[in-house]
Amino acid sequence: MIREDVRNIAIIAHVDHGKTTLVDELLKQSGVFRAHQEVQERVMDSNDIERERGITILAKNTAVTYKDTKINIIDTPGHADFGGEVERVLKMVNGVILVVDAFEGPMPQTKFVLRKALELDLSVIVCVNKVDRPEARPDEVVDEVLELLMDLNASDEQLECPFIFASAKAGFAVKDLEDPKVNMVPLFETIIDHIPAPQGDPEAPLQILVSTIDYNEYVGRIGVGKVDNGVVKVNQECLLVNAHDEDKRKRVKISKLYEFDGLNKVEVASAQIGSIVAISGIADIHIGDTLCSPENPEPIPFQKISEPTIAMQFMVNDSPLAGQEGKFVTSRHLRDRLFRELNTDVSLRVEETENTDSFKVSGRGELHLSVLIENMRREGYEFAVSKAEVLTKRDERNRLLEPMELVYVDVPEEFSGTVIQKLSSRKGELQGMGSAQGGYTRLEFSIPSRGLIGYRGEFMTDTKGNGIMNTIFDGYDLYKGDIQYRKQGSIIAFEGGEAVTYGLFNAQERGTLFIGAGEKVYAGMVIGQTGKTEDVEVNVCKTKHLSNTRASGSDDALRLVTPKIMSLEECLDFIDTDELLEVTPKTLRIRKKILDPTMRKRAAFRSSGK
Repeated sequence: MIREDVRNIAIIAHVDHGKTTLVDELLKQSGVFRAHQEVQERVMDSNDIERERGITILAKNTAVTYKDTKINIIDTPGHADFGGEVERVLKMVNGVILVVDAFEGPMPQTKFVLRKALELDLSVIVCVNKVDRPEARPDEVVDEVLELLMDLNASDEQLECPFIFASAKAGFAVKDLEDPKVNMVPLFETIIDHIPAPQGDPEAPLQILVSTIDYNEYVGRIGVGKVDNGVVKVNQECLLVNAHDEDKRKRVKISKLYEFDGLNKVEVASAQIGSIVAISGIADIHIGDTLCSPENPEPIPFQKISEPTIAMQFMVNDSPLAGQEGKFVTSRHLRDRLFRELNTDVSLRVEETENTDSFKVSGRGELHLSVLIENMRREGYEFAVSKAEVLTKRDERNRLLEPMELVYVDVPEEFSGTVIQKLSSRKGELQGMGSAQGGYTRLEFSIPSRGLIGYRGEFMTDTKGNGIMNTIFDGYDLYKGDIQYRKQGSIIAFEGGEAVTYGLFNAQERGTLFIGAGEKVYAGMVIGQTGKTEDVEVNVCKTKHLSNTRASGSDDALRLVTPKIMSLEECLDFIDTDELLEVTPKTLRIRKKILDPTMRKRAAFRSSGK
């Protein structure tokens, strides 16, 4: 049976090409919002961090109705670090809208998400977005997309995909650039005409593949998936099985069933084939599980999620200032929170270590882990994290392999030499060089993932904020040798107390400071960066000895340079292997792992093998 009244689509694209804005416009023009209702921009980016950074982190479900056809839409992330989200939601849909910027054209992540869609044999609609930009070049972008489709060995049918020209911001879509630019109707029509309706057998035993997990404090885990066969009803007895885990066979009961309508979940009594449903009441439901009829339990095969490539230690904060700013500070708090994250993040791994106060957390990239850290500090957690390290493995000949990345850099020509030199020193190999849009030079590198750790901040400085860097995971290759992360040493506080102007004035001659007067410090805390390679210790709490010839008021004449305030990402980039980042809801402090200077020197002496 074919269900003509339903279409299931995912919106895929490179980061910043306008996916979420396009979904906003489809929601508005399908009448989801009341007339005159105040609607914030990028309504699908519901998480605070998504709104602040302008990126989508979690795939989201929504649904609109157009001429009696329900269109289930999934908005997916564009960042490579959240690729795990894209991979799995594509199993729920019959087609995709590939959004491409009318100026930038296909970018690295465009290639990644499009390849995934073509591998699953999904129908594609190409939406060339932002055609109202002054520098837009839609005709050339169409040719570039066709070239990309050929590069990815698209079938003849996939090469015949329709092209739509749109401006999500201005609220119009047209099939031809000369057509009147009125509304989104041409895109709605193309979805109905070109995306296949879902197929299945309503008489067959039930099959629902769980592709996403939502989590709610009140009802616990909520499994989201598409009804492939049969009919699902509230209070139905089912069997939970998994294609990759033959031992998993669990009898469960569906207590509540929801379908998506606009931005809401609506309770329903039953759902047919092709419907995307949310199911609550099953505590042990995981991504990749299949809900089946007990009479004929047939699991649906599921694409394995890409493995993590990078790891950090998350540990209880044990600095002298520990416990003063956070609400959740113990190892039990930390453990519970990290394991709770596994409810919804399929690309994350959390492992307990020999030390009960420390956990190894592995993810897809620095952005992936920094978003988790930022979420936790906003929730009131206080903890410390180590420098990110890559996850290596051994091949059958016992050779050490490490994760590799393809890096695409677009920079103004005058900065290309600096970028090539920096990436080469981090074991990067230049694969290609050409011209990009807007007079930029495009560089393509193959580089070990660890070569990019701590590089983004340096890259923005070197290119004066004009460079664009995109990365894609590129499998494992032989270990490329040691890399020196940081050329400059740290300025370390010699004793605890409150930083004073006199002490800071003397310290600022040594390099760049991260703190100002009046801030609390402790021995072993990193308060700045030197211009030299070795660390230096300074006493920033030192006040001037008063004599009868000098008044203490002359301190006011000392001019302090404004300290460098670093964001979470910059701190994670900056810390070295012998340092930790202390994270609290109010403060980020960098510190040495070993606070005592004598013990630190001994440890350095031992590790150097002398």
